[in-house]
This record gives sequence, C-alpha cells and structure tokens, in this order.
Amino acid sequence: MKLELWRNATLLLQIGGKKILIDPMLGEKGSLGKFPMTDNELENPLVDLPFSEEELKDKLITIDAVAVTHLHPDHWDAKAIELLDKNIPVICPEIISEQIAQSGFKNIISIKDSIIWENISISITEGEHGTGEIGEKMGKVNGFVFKTEDKSIYIVGDSIWYDGIAAEIDRHKPQHIVVAGGAATFVVGDPIIMTSEDIIKLGEYAPNATVLVTHLEAVSHCKENREYIQKKINENGMENRCLVLQDGMEYSL
Repeated sequence: MKLELWRNATLLLQIGGKKILIDPMLGEKGSLGKFPMTDNELENPLVDLPFSEEELKDKLITIDAVAVTHLHPDHWDAKAIELLDKNIPVICPEIISEQIAQSGFKNIISIKDSIIWENISISITEGEHGTGEIGEKMGKVNGFVFKTEDKSIYIVGDSIWYDGIAAEIDRHKPQHIVVAGGAATFVVGDPIIMTSEDIIKLGEYAPNATVLVTHLEAVSHCKENREYIQKKINENGMENRCLVLQDGMEYSL
C-alpha cells in the first residue's frame, strides 16, 4: 500500500493493486478565489500542484477510481470535474451521489454503509465538520476506510476530533489514519478540522496506528502549518508514528 499527497486533501492511494484518487482539487493556484468568512484576502488554493498540467493528465490516465468524501471545492473542484473521465468509477457517500451524477459522471458507486469493490472493502465513516452553527453550515461530511486482507487505512476527511471518530477507530481498527490538520477556522466559531491538540488526542486513542496529517498550507483559513504541527508531535513523543505529509511525496505503508 502506498499513499501520495498531491495537495491539501488530494491523495493517491495504491491499495490491492488499484489506484484511487481521493478528494481531487486539481485547479491551479488561486483558481477558487477568496474563501468567505476569512480574515485575509488570499486566493485559494495557496499553492499549485507539485507537478505540471501535462504530468497531471498522465497521472489521471493511470487511476482506477476516484473517491470523494464531500463536495466542498477544496475536495472536488471544477477542474477535477473537467479533467476526470466521466466513465471512471466515482466512490462516494450516498448523500452526494446525485450531485456528482449531475456533473456528467456515469459510473457512480454510491455507499450507504460498506461495499466490496475489486476485492477492496470500502466503508463510509461519519465526521463533524466543526461545532455549533458553523458545523451546521458546513454540512454533512464523511470519510472512508479501505481494507484488503492485510492492509487498512482510515481517511477521516474534514472532521474535528470527537467521540464519533473514536467509535470509527474502535469499529475498524485501522493500521493507518489520515487526518485533516491545520485547524481551519473562520472569523466566527471554533476550528472545523483537527487542531494539533486533536491530532495528539487521536494518536493517544489509537496507539497502534500510524497517523498521517494532510490538509496543510494549501487553503487560507488554516491556522497551523507543518512546522507548528511537527513541533507539537515531537513534544508529545509521537514522531515515530505520526507523519506530517509533504506535497508530492509518496509514502509506503
């Protein structure tokens, strides 16, 4: 099993002999513009993909499926809709399948709980994209657990740490857990994805799992960068099993 971070939450997962592209945000730097309710004028995404558009097209030819956790534009943007083959399998929670179909995709694998696809078990997990009124406005979000006979990985998606994530860890017992870090926060309300404190709590709850941190330095409402999160990981003695992923790098799991 291998995992390559492209940028933000966009990951290429190699598992069971298949390549699954997760949460594709494929537009160029600045293509999403300014996000609402932020305290800056930065245009998103803040960085380009770590390879050229030609290289991107070559990579897209090799993928076997796409998996989408939710439809916020930093996880599913207009460029992804434009570039992806409309016949490619798109794995998604049932709740967003109709909207994806409206974009012209013809091979949607809608999941209510779990399925087996190409000898890979894929389960939908729950998440909370913030608290209170902000959490309600952000809407429903999900994650995925991918499992083969000997490998398992839990893509938490855009969620804070709460009892529901602990319950998913108890249920699936994943070897690897991918979290959205960065403490993204709007001008009102609490963080809508994991803070470094959340990441440490998750790591303490799942002492036998490797924790992989994504969603960093790519969107304007994130408050914690890679250096800060790595510092907190080191301070808590988790550097041997908690990894802050770098754009463009491939990791064997």
